[in-house]
Amino acid sequence: MVIQDKMSLISHDSYCDTLSQLLLDVCEIRSHVVENADLRLTKYSEYYRSGVFTRSAINLAHYLALRQFDLRHLQQRLAQVGLSSLGRAESSVLSTLDAVINLLMRATDKNVIEVDKNPHEFGFNRGQQLLEQHTIELFGAYFEKSKAHVMVTLGTDSAWDYPLVNALLSKGMTCARINCAHDNPQIWQAMIRNIRRAEAETGRSCRVLMDLAGHKIRTGAIELGPAVHHIKVKRDAYGKTVMPGRLILVNGQVGAGQTVHEDAGLFRVTVPEAFFHSLKAGHRLVFEDSRGKCRQFIVEQLLADSEWQVRCEQGSYLISECELQLLADADGAETPELTCKIGRFDGLPKKILLFKDDLLLLTDASQLGAPSVIDDQGVTIKPAQIGCTLSHAINRLKVGDPVWIDDGKLGAVVETISEQGVLLRVTKTRSSGVSILSDKGINFPETDLSLPALSQKDLEDLDFVCSHADLIGFSFVESLADMGCLIDELAKRSATDLPIIAKIETNRAVKNLPEIILGTIGRQSLGIMIARGDLAVELGSARLAEIQEELLWLCEAGHVPVIWATQVLESIAKKGTKSRPEFTDAAMAVRAECVMLNKGPYIIDALEALVNVMIRMQEHQHKKFPRLRALHW
Repeated sequence: MVIQDKMSLISHDSYCDTLSQLLLDVCEIRSHVVENADLRLTKYSEYYRSGVFTRSAINLAHYLALRQFDLRHLQQRLAQVGLSSLGRAESSVLSTLDAVINLLMRATDKNVIEVDKNPHEFGFNRGQQLLEQHTIELFGAYFEKSKAHVMVTLGTDSAWDYPLVNALLSKGMTCARINCAHDNPQIWQAMIRNIRRAEAETGRSCRVLMDLAGHKIRTGAIELGPAVHHIKVKRDAYGKTVMPGRLILVNGQVGAGQTVHEDAGLFRVTVPEAFFHSLKAGHRLVFEDSRGKCRQFIVEQLLADSEWQVRCEQGSYLISECELQLLADADGAETPELTCKIGRFDGLPKKILLFKDDLLLLTDASQLGAPSVIDDQGVTIKPAQIGCTLSHAINRLKVGDPVWIDDGKLGAVVETISEQGVLLRVTKTRSSGVSILSDKGINFPETDLSLPALSQKDLEDLDFVCSHADLIGFSFVESLADMGCLIDELAKRSATDLPIIAKIETNRAVKNLPEIILGTIGRQSLGIMIARGDLAVELGSARLAEIQEELLWLCEAGHVPVIWATQVLESIAKKGTKSRPEFTDAAMAVRAECVMLNKGPYIIDALEALVNVMIRMQEHQHKKFPRLRALHW
């Protein structure tokens, strides 16, 4: 019994020594955090009224100081004695440290009763309250039971499709994004008019974010192939046609047709007005295709006053301005023999297919893109080429610089530079190759482009944005100086109260995010968009997985709302198909204050799915904090 008492005493003494050492370690860290934070904040006093820092700025400075330590061993020691491991300290750093210190002091010194602080003012909850307050200021009221906001990028059709806009608000959209890289002020005005009307009719609030286009760095136009349209038919295993090819004949008085996106409709060509009005359902139209083969269309139905739908039972290659001849109808009834030429249409862009180790010449956009030229022996005479819409970028490239095209689908490195352009060696593609298309993004992750913060188009669009938007999206912001440029332009337009959404899209922006936040939140409402598509190209997918977590933590420390963007439930929005990995990604997105969906033909389905996931997940997770509700198995 005596031995047991002695062992208990030794164990107790050892435990007290452990707590005492923990107390010393945490106090030392706290002292460093306060000292380092004060030193950091002195650099930003000019950006705060009367030099008085907000609680959010002070907490962010504390967090940045705390994260200078490798805390993993200390976390394990704290957890072993049943104390907070500091793993959820982001929103209230000093309060978390003080709470741990207070408990350790009370455990090691019975004379200590309580630290004299108001927990509502200084405690853990205060940081969460500030973040929620800033979120509501940016995005307005939450949707029903959800505690996160959903932003939807609007397509051009939102300008005239009011039922779509109404449905978006009814299903959970609390912020609409208008991309100023597309359309024009007249279209934007019509979109906003529909949003305001839907707000009034549904009783739901919806903020409007207008995203400045930024500097457009994209692939240029590509040479067109022959003006021939391939009419395809589907056949079964026996060669029988099961789905004919179809196209639309348009009254020539209305306007010329052109090839359109497959999701938007059928290929359209014009015919003269007199010929158009002579057509009836069942008529046969004979033509000769590019191979000299005789083919015919059967007139099916009048879709509108100016459109006839026709079908072709055999595959054919329709030539621009070819001749159509109206013969007897399908039942053999006599018809007047009329002929006409269809309207002129352009060919499709030539296919530029590249594989690993191929060469690609990057030129300015005045030169059309083209596939490589290969001789009879298979030797490349001339490499493939593609233009860049920002010629200034080409002049900044150096040998060895990486270049990524089309959201990282094709990777290359600068091999040589000449008067003709920059010769790239392809380093990454799919095994089946990558087709280079026009108007696809180009990234130069290690090249200092030295571009002004705002393009000329941005400055022109600002006049409209400042008088119509609730939030302004700042594309490709990379530094506090960039933020200062936009803030100055807003002041010129008397729009200093317009909140800014800074889009983090580059490696440089990631590195400068602490100064961007600290130098902005004292003078402007701020939100951060994690543009994961561009970041994945800049950083690589593995590094992005790490960085998106760090950005969430950093913004929570500054009580800055975050928008989780790029490819959320994209398979549903674009194709109407569900993807298990995308639902897992959507579940992770609930840790952000707002989640963005891109436009697509099935956007309503994607919106409903996202809201459902978010409502479910908020019962289990809040930021990094797991919520242990009762499980019923």
